[in-house]
Amino acid sequence: MSHQIIKDLNTRYTAKKYDATKRISADDMNVIKEALRLSASSINSQPWKFIVIESDAAKQRFHDTFVNKHQFNQPHATEASHIVLFAYNPHYTKENYKKVVDAEVSSGHLPADRYDAMLNGAYGFAEANTDENGFNGHWTKAQTYIALGNTLHTLARLGIDSTPMEGVDPEMISELFKDELDGYICDVALAMGYSLEREDYNHGQPKARLAQEQVVTVL
Repeated sequence: MSHQIIKDLNTRYTAKKYDATKRISADDMNVIKEALRLSASSINSQPWKFIVIESDAAKQRFHDTFVNKHQFNQPHATEASHIVLFAYNPHYTKENYKKVVDAEVSSGHLPADRYDAMLNGAYGFAEANTDENGFNGHWTKAQTYIALGNTLHTLARLGIDSTPMEGVDPEMISELFKDELDGYICDVALAMGYSLEREDYNHGQPKARLAQEQVVTVL
């Protein structure tokens, strides 16, 4: 299939080794950050923070979060051009959602006379995913994976390699990035940059996916 979207998806892969001498341009980083912002989420909740790690000092902090486990991902912390921490709010409240509805009105997307209906109606879905202690992290965490998928395709279009990492230590990240997270939780991160092709065993390999008829059902 020759469609550009399919070319993007056939080209992208999970990088295993980065060229530490190559950096993502400022222009491309602006595109990536805007793509993060524009990601979809349930009821447009946007219950996330995206912490972009680019300085050597911040990379070292991220490197240090691997002290206890998942050391196989540790080299990406200093060798990749950038890392994004995808963090979610584990106690997303109606007050948090009010900021979104305010933006809906100020942007012209939502008529002002529908403000209360939106705030009280749509937030009911969040309440349905909230326990008696106010925890809805299972729901808000799921939203970060929508943003992650959006970012992976954005990077593929830009010709930038990436490594999604659930192999991180949320407890250590919460400790070493406490001020930036401010109560949010990071369970997944994304390394971005340019593969060191001669040492990246995953580079250039054919796709290994199940056949379309095995995973797609048309009714």
